[in-house]
Amino acid sequence: MSVRVAKRPIKLPKGVSATINNSVTDKNIKIKGPKGEIAYTIPSEIDIAQNDDELQVQWPNLEKRTRELAGTTRANVNNIVIGVHEGFKKALVINGVGYRAQVSGDKLVLTLGFSHPVEYPIPNGITITAPQPTEVVVEGISKQQVGQIAAEIRAYRPPEPYKGKGIRYKGEIIVKKETKKK
Repeated sequence: MSVRVAKRPIKLPKGVSATINNSVTDKNIKIKGPKGEIAYTIPSEIDIAQNDDELQVQWPNLEKRTRELAGTTRANVNNIVIGVHEGFKKALVINGVGYRAQVSGDKLVLTLGFSHPVEYPIPNGITITAPQPTEVVVEGISKQQVGQIAAEIRAYRPPEPYKGKGIRYKGEIIVKKETKKK
């Protein structure tokens, strides 16, 4: 069986460095770049080798679990390299009369048609901005954390299929349903 994803090397851009600890008890990698530093725990079945400005994922056998972990590990480390070099960004669009967002201090305040405004605390390492009252941008170095926070904000008022009101990702297409007929 082939492990296509894991076979590709990970190029380290200029300004990004990796420190690999392949000890038996604690396998981890620390990747440092201009935006920050992230540590990742490597599964015990997988090894990572560094050659100049490239990282290569290695696995000792071809068992199904090891192949799965090799591809997942490669994808996660690649996302960390991209995150510390460029960062990740998710944009959300708010549709609806009177629906709006604003950042005040360390909270995102959403007015979504409820009897009270929804306050979302901004976690450390994440930047949330509202360039317009109907747009929210979530930025950070961890792809998983940026996606999770964007999903939590979207979950307050997911887009409904009849009028399209709610919070959606920028570029997301909402298929509208036809209303009920007599």
